[in-house]
Amino acid sequence: MIQSSVFQFEQETEWQDVGNGCQRKIFGYDDKVMLVKAKFVAGGVGPLHSHPHSQVTYVDSGVFEMTIGDETKTIRKGDGYYVPPNVVHGVTCTEAGMLIDGFSPYREDFI
Repeated sequence: MIQSSVFQFEQETEWQDVGNGCQRKIFGYDDKVMLVKAKFVAGGVGPLHSHPHSQVTYVDSGVFEMTIGDETKTIRKGDGYYVPPNVVHGVTCTEAGMLIDGFSPYREDFI
């Protein structure tokens, strides 16, 4: 079984630049689940895409235009969303902010 270290510390976890005004930090994971922080600048984009993972996300800060399938909503701090497996989704950041993503199973492509 793949597994992260038991503890992850903000100061010791490096940001990975993923382009389009977005950076991410990988936190705890095993082969069933993964936690990721995604930081966006205003105007940053998470392009439309799909993946076989279930995804739940909490908006820690900022304002985003989130598209899931055929629906687009404005989401803000304190909001959240669920993306079923294989559903096309993407986000545009309108005010700089942070998303906290949970994936199941883990995103092997992120490791």
